Amino acid sequence: MSLLIPLYVHPAEDPGAWHRLITSAARTYAVVLNPASGPGAAPDPAFAAAARALRAAGARVLGYVDTDYGVRERAAIAEDVRRHQDWYATDGCFLDRVTATAAGLPACRRLVRDLRRLGTPTVVLNPGVHPDPGYVRLADLTVTFEGHWTTYVSAFTRPTWTARHPPERFCHLVYGVPGALVPLAVRTAHERGAAVCGPVTGEPPNPWAGLSPALPGADSVEG
Repeated sequence: MSLLIPLYVHPAEDPGAWHRLITSAARTYAVVLNPASGPGAAPDPAFAAAARALRAAGARVLGYVDTDYGVRERAAIAEDVRRHQDWYATDGCFLDRVTATAAGLPACRRLVRDLRRLGTPTVVLNPGVHPDPGYVRLADLTVTFEGHWTTYVSAFTRPTWTARHPPERFCHLVYGVPGALVPLAVRTAHERGAAVCGPVTGEPPNPWAGLSPALPGADSVEG
């Protein structure tokens, strides 16, 4: 089991969740750090402390950056990545709301090239759907599903081209999972070719405010 953990709650608001995450850090693929829908305008000492503790516990820490489906300028995105690196010593970036079309691929390729030149070792792309196959070749990990459990079980389809890539290149982020079905969500992701997953019981507007019950010691966070 390899878990991608977006925990979008301030450490001061739920210190228990962050403590449980740190103690189980070795079980994660990565933790997404999101102080203010990105790095924010200034360093946050609480997030800096959490990032240090996560890294000390063996976790890979990724800085959250919104690409706004290709609307944001590459320079602004790169600046967010640089701030995450400078303020939180992140190991990479989680690029959210990435384009998925063939038309958007050249711009995404240029963006990822810029970020690699900044010294970004891990790049995760989150189009939230299966994108044009070229996107997967750009990233270390691509989120090819982000959505509700009911959609995941009723409407998910897997393009044949995904079988040409190892499961370790794919992630499914599923929210609204009934607590008792979280182990099933993990198994389902693996059966659908995603070695990395992030099932949570939370619902919109912020389903990522609590830990995944799939993480050891997190069952008391979400029910």
